[in-house]
Amino acid sequence: MNVLRITTLTFLTLLFFSSVNAADKTDNVVQAGQSRLADNQNAQKAVDSIHEETRNIVEDYQSLLKVVDGLKVYNKILARQLANQDVEISTLEQSIANAAVIERQILPLLDRMLDALDAYVDVDIPFLLDERKARIANLRKLMFMSELSNAEKTRRIFEAFQIENDFGNTIESYKGKLNIGDRSFDVDYLRVGRVSYMYRTVGSDNYGYWDRNSQSWQEIGESLYKRNIDKGIKMARQEMAPELLTIPVSNSKENS
Repeated sequence: MNVLRITTLTFLTLLFFSSVNAADKTDNVVQAGQSRLADNQNAQKAVDSIHEETRNIVEDYQSLLKVVDGLKVYNKILARQLANQDVEISTLEQSIANAAVIERQILPLLDRMLDALDAYVDVDIPFLLDERKARIANLRKLMFMSELSNAEKTRRIFEAFQIENDFGNTIESYKGKLNIGDRSFDVDYLRVGRVSYMYRTVGSDNYGYWDRNSQSWQEIGESLYKRNIDKGIKMARQEMAPELLTIPVSNSKENS
């Protein structure tokens, strides 16, 4: 009996230690598995992090490629603009050079224009002679005014030419003094364009016209001309409606 008990006790002891060893081995396996699982999870996290960084780098690279493509297009457009600007600069430099030449030539040209205008007034019929001569004299003074630009001087001179040109298309009557020899008269002048220039004395019945050929005043005796001069003065003063007039006209020597 004692032997049986010892044998049973020994078996139970062996069985206990075997169970303990198996439990220890199981715990070791579980711990190893958990450790490998943790390592795998950490490795996966590292892989995921690397993948995310790689994806971000690729996206950044693609964005940079788009920026580079845009810069290439911009540089191409900018290069073309710069080329066009170089052409424009060259054109402007040439224009400036030409403007400088014109600037040096404009004042002599304006001076010649004034001489021509002055000479024309001298040979034209002598209406408003003082006013027209004074205008030319003022323009000559204006030529020496440094505060006025050449553009303004040119405008003033062209304006004077336009005034002279308009005289040929208008009818005008005004009062003035007429000196013939040693006699002086108060008269009503009548100018019909540049076709005829006439007068009627104030308070008397004397009429006359400017004769281009003789460059002198000629008296008018025909009553028809006198009546039409009276009508012309009224028409110029807008005292009656316009109508056809019969007036004395003298041809210039070139046309006679």
